[in-house]
Amino acid sequence: MKTTTTLNTQRVIIVIFWVVLTLTIWSQINRDFPLWPGILQCLIFLLGAFISAHILSDIWLPRALERKKMHLFAFQSVCVVLFQTLYITIVMSFFYWNSVYGTPHDSTDKLAVYAFSWGAFFSAMPAAALINGTACGIRFYQEHNRIQKNHAQLQQAHLEAQLRILQDQINPHLMFNVLNHMHILMQKDVERASVLLIRFSDILRYQLYECNREAVLLEREVKYLKDMVEVERIRWGEELKVDCSWDVTNGKQEIVPLLLSPFVENAFKHVSRMPSEKGFVNLVLTQQEGQLVFMIENSSSVQQPRKDNSHGLGLENVRKRLEILYPQRYILEIEKMDKIFRVTLTLQFIPQPLAS
Repeated sequence: MKTTTTLNTQRVIIVIFWVVLTLTIWSQINRDFPLWPGILQCLIFLLGAFISAHILSDIWLPRALERKKMHLFAFQSVCVVLFQTLYITIVMSFFYWNSVYGTPHDSTDKLAVYAFSWGAFFSAMPAAALINGTACGIRFYQEHNRIQKNHAQLQQAHLEAQLRILQDQINPHLMFNVLNHMHILMQKDVERASVLLIRFSDILRYQLYECNREAVLLEREVKYLKDMVEVERIRWGEELKVDCSWDVTNGKQEIVPLLLSPFVENAFKHVSRMPSEKGFVNLVLTQQEGQLVFMIENSSSVQQPRKDNSHGLGLENVRKRLEILYPQRYILEIEKMDKIFRVTLTLQFIPQPLAS
């Protein structure tokens, strides 16, 4: 819609330019020449102006912009202006000597203006420069809009490709972990493995059929996170204490899919269990109006410290996705303490139900 409006505006500007130019030329010619010779002269003027403006603005200017040879275009512009100036001078002189000289329309002032001379040549130069300069200005405006549009499309394509790469990196990593958990559990407890399989099928269905869109319902993303937590809870059993709090006031809010799952995955992946202490994972998700606060923490051990600049592939991918999709609208805090590793994400978004 915006592109069509811009194109129509450009066409209107072009039409206005040629209408104004025609009226300007005719007002000058009609004052100094008889009717029919004046009409013919006006048409010849417009034909020459249209050809020169077309060559300069529609052929040479786009080519110069594409090849980045504006110095050559400047030289071509000077040549076209000089040629059109000579063309205007010849046409005016021709019609003067054939239809005005020695007639009641003639005068000493007209002889000085229209007789072929250097004075007539230089007096026609501003008109030639104005015609071609205006035509090139309009064309440059069109090319600028086209370049901006192409740049925006390329940037959008680049962002989409980058997001797809990041999301594809998350999915196989999560799949590997879950399948590995299921394999181990099936050798110990078939009934629990069956429950785990059902949860895993829900996770797989979400990743294959729902999260390929740009945005999903918050309630679906939360359901996916609950399935992830339940899978981990089943796997760890009594070895790990898991506490979760889900406070969603508007489940129809949109959110980028798989944005929060790496936090959950990394918490369970790096949770620490000491012989004298039971490991834990605490998760709190709170949504209020246009703000979402997600906090997850896990027990950590000083014997297994994390590197200062690395929080796992998933966390780094989330940070990159946030920079692209929620610039200036998020706060990501990663805290490393002696016995706790905590990640807190505060996300600002405009409440908007997902279109069905």
